[in-house]
Amino acid sequence: MVTKIDGATTCTPKERQVFETELNMGTVHPAALEPYRVRLFIEDEIVKDAEITVGLNHRGIERIMEGLPVEKANALSEKVCGICSNGHIYNSCRVGEGAIGIEIPERAVYLRVLAEELERLHSHMLYLGHGSEVLCHETFAMRIFYIRESVMELLYMMGGNRVQYGISVLGGIRPRADLNLKEQQKILETMDYIDDKVGAFAERFIADPMVMSRITDTGQLSRKQALDLHVTGPSLRATGYEYDYRTEMFEYEPFEFDIITQDGGDVRANILMRATEIFESTKIIRQVIKNLPDGPVVNRDWEMSDSPVFKSYIEVPRGVCYHSYGLEDGKVRSSIIRTPSMSNIAAMQEACIGHPIQDAQLAIVSCDPCFTCTDRAIQVIKL
Repeated sequence: MVTKIDGATTCTPKERQVFETELNMGTVHPAALEPYRVRLFIEDEIVKDAEITVGLNHRGIERIMEGLPVEKANALSEKVCGICSNGHIYNSCRVGEGAIGIEIPERAVYLRVLAEELERLHSHMLYLGHGSEVLCHETFAMRIFYIRESVMELLYMMGGNRVQYGISVLGGIRPRADLNLKEQQKILETMDYIDDKVGAFAERFIADPMVMSRITDTGQLSRKQALDLHVTGPSLRATGYEYDYRTEMFEYEPFEFDIITQDGGDVRANILMRATEIFESTKIIRQVIKNLPDGPVVNRDWEMSDSPVFKSYIEVPRGVCYHSYGLEDGKVRSSIIRTPSMSNIAAMQEACIGHPIQDAQLAIVSCDPCFTCTDRAIQVIKL
């Protein structure tokens, strides 16, 4: 703008213009394989607010479970998720066993822990691979996926499938999931391989200055925010809060392991959390094989009985998972499933605020979200 002051011509600077807009991503986005919608409210490419919408993949599993015989309902619960499928059928069986009062053989308890820790290994490696893809580092992604393949072979050996293994049943595990000495030795050899290869991967990852500069201080979540928003699992421990629900599960009482924590609550802390927890899982698996008791793997000496709603919590790769249902004439009533991603995804709305657009997606996926795991139920409203 040109003005005249005392006959002289001067120029005044233009008023700074701030552009506010809304950016929609989804329901399909290249950074995630599952459908969800992100609304980013931005000023000059900086995220000022965010809204994450899930619920786009309705399957209504809890409603379908209503009225099913309990063992069929347990088998259906495995279909909740393709990554933590073992955790869901494991927890669903725990509900039925607690409701009826079934005593689980000790060997079956150990093998359930083995299956869950193998699943934690493959899930954490999947997270590292997916995170590397979001960082646009395909070499890191392919390296960790190659290592993960060795775990998938063990799950296939034990359960007969690479995705849904069907290991747990009411009263223990399926006899076909039991391990002979040769299979036990293969598991021990694979744990040595994983420790060696994941250790080398982590060292190379941390030594990359470009990667570390991108993930350090990105997507920060304070410990107070995490607790207020009920964040769970590795995402909570990444803020420095020492809590792992495995320490409250009777199945893990025979085993020694450390609760891993990281400080910062940023993407870097979340990645290092999963990488470091891998070594604790291999430690537990070695203890399972070394101390595996003899005896049966399933208890069929029980009678069906009615029960009020029984609740069960376990620690799955993303945090605390909740299952509950009641029994009436051997059939499931009032089934409820709550996955850890429900609260973790909500917390990521806070984590991506204050960052450029290109880092918002990195912050969102840092909690290892499982959107399909969260999208289970539908609510029918009569109009």
